[in-house]
Amino acid sequence: MRSHLLNDTTAEHYRRSVTEGVERVAAKLATAARPFTGVTVDELAPRIDAIDLDRPLHDTTAVLDELEDVYLRDAIYFHHPRYLAHLNCPVVIPAVLGEAVLSAVNSSLDTWDQSAGGTLIERKLIDWTNARIGLGPAADGVFTSGGSQSNLQALLLAREEAKTDDLARLRVFASEVSHFSVKKSAKLLGLGPDAVVSVPVDHDKRLQTVALARELERCTAAGLVPMAVVATAGTTDFGSIDPLPEIAELCERYGAWMHVDAAYGCGLLASLKYRDRLDGIERADSVTVDYHKSFFQPVSSSAVLVRDTATLRHATYHAEYLNPRRMVTERIPNQVDKSLQTTRRFDALKLWMTLRVMGADGIGRLFDEVCDLAAEGWKLLAADPRFDVVVAPNLSTLVFRCIPAAVTDPAEIDRANLYARKALFASGDAVVAGTKVAGRHYLKFTLLNPETTTADISAVLDLIAGHAEQYLGESLDRAC
Repeated sequence: MRSHLLNDTTAEHYRRSVTEGVERVAAKLATAARPFTGVTVDELAPRIDAIDLDRPLHDTTAVLDELEDVYLRDAIYFHHPRYLAHLNCPVVIPAVLGEAVLSAVNSSLDTWDQSAGGTLIERKLIDWTNARIGLGPAADGVFTSGGSQSNLQALLLAREEAKTDDLARLRVFASEVSHFSVKKSAKLLGLGPDAVVSVPVDHDKRLQTVALARELERCTAAGLVPMAVVATAGTTDFGSIDPLPEIAELCERYGAWMHVDAAYGCGLLASLKYRDRLDGIERADSVTVDYHKSFFQPVSSSAVLVRDTATLRHATYHAEYLNPRRMVTERIPNQVDKSLQTTRRFDALKLWMTLRVMGADGIGRLFDEVCDLAAEGWKLLAADPRFDVVVAPNLSTLVFRCIPAAVTDPAEIDRANLYARKALFASGDAVVAGTKVAGRHYLKFTLLNPETTTADISAVLDLIAGHAEQYLGESLDRAC
C-alpha cells in the first residue's frame, strides 16, 4: 500500500495517475453537448448504492471507469454556456493548475512551519485585495471557505467591537433580500431571535436608506445597540448593490459596524468598466469577497477583509503546540491567529496563479462581458411579451417569469413556471434557477459564463415558454 503514498519514489506513478484523470475530464469538457444529462435521483442512487467500499478495485483505470458511470457522465458542467442557474462560474485554467499544485504539496495555511511561502502569498493577496477596495494601511484579512464563513467572522468581530455583554440588546440591520447567512450567523453568535432587522428594499432591490435610518433611530431610542449594518454588493437573487456611501454615513452617525457582503459583486474590483458601482465600499469596516463567484476561481476561494487588523484579535486563540504567544514577539506569521479555521487549504494559490498568468485586467474583462450580457438579456426579456422581468441588472443576474397570454390566475402561472424549470432541468438542455418575488414563483438566470451568448439566452427562453405552454395545455386537458 505504500506505493500509493505521494513521495520521491512514487513521482512517476503520480504523474501517470493524474494525467489519466485529467484526460478523462478534458474529454468530458470537450464533448459535453448539454450542461446536464437529466439523470434522476432514482436512476443514479442505485448505481452508487451498489458499490462496496470495502472491496477496492486496486486499479486507477478501473476506478476512473467506475467514476465515469457514477459521476463524470452525469455531473452538472458549469462551463457549458447554457448553465444559467446559480452563482457557479466556469473556472480559468491557471486556477485549476494552482489547485493541482496545492493538492499535491498539501500545505496547511495555519502556521508558518506548515506553509512558509504559502503564508506570504496569501498575505500578499489579502493586501492586493484591500488595496483594490481602498480599506487603508491598517487593513488585513484572511482566506475563508466561502461567503457564509466570511460573513460569520465579520459579524463576530462586530459583536465584539460593540462592547456589551448583553447580547439581547444587539441588533444587525440588513436588507430583506440579503443573504441568509446573516440570520444564520446571528444565531450562531448567540444573538436573540429578533437580532436581525430586515430593512425594506426599493424597486431596484436596493436597501432603502430612509427605512434604515428610521430603524437605527428606533433601535437607539429603545436602548438597543446597533451592532452592525450589512450592506450587500450583489444580492444572490437580483445582483443588486445597496447604496454604499449613504449606508456608510448612517453607520458613522449611529456607531454601527459596516460590513459589505460583496461575495458576488467583488468581480467589480477588477472591472475596467463598472468599478464605480462599488463606490463607498472603501468606508466599510469589513468586506466579504468570493473569488469563486466572480473571479472565475474553483471553490473554495473566499476572504474576509477588515479595515483595522487589530479587530482580528477577536478570532485569535494561542495554543502552545501550534501558535504560542512568543511567536508574535518573534514576528513569526501564523495565519491561524486571524482565522476561524485551523487546518486550512492553500486556496490562495489559485488566485495567485490566475493573477500571474492573466492579470487583474484579464479577470475584469471576463466579468465585464457577463455584465454586458445581462444588460442585453434584460433588453430581450423587456421586449418579449411572454415574460415579465423584475429589475434591470446591476451585475449579471436576471429574474423573470413566463406570463402565458391565455392565463390570468397567478397561482396557475406559478405552477407553469415551476413546471418549466423542472422540465428544462430534466431535459438537460439548460439549467436555470428559481426564486420568489412578492410570494410568486420566478425564474432566474445567473450569467457568469463569457461564452454564453444572447442566442443562448433566446433559445433557453423559447424552451421555457414551450414547457410552460405544454404544462398549461396538459392542465387544460386534465380539467376537461
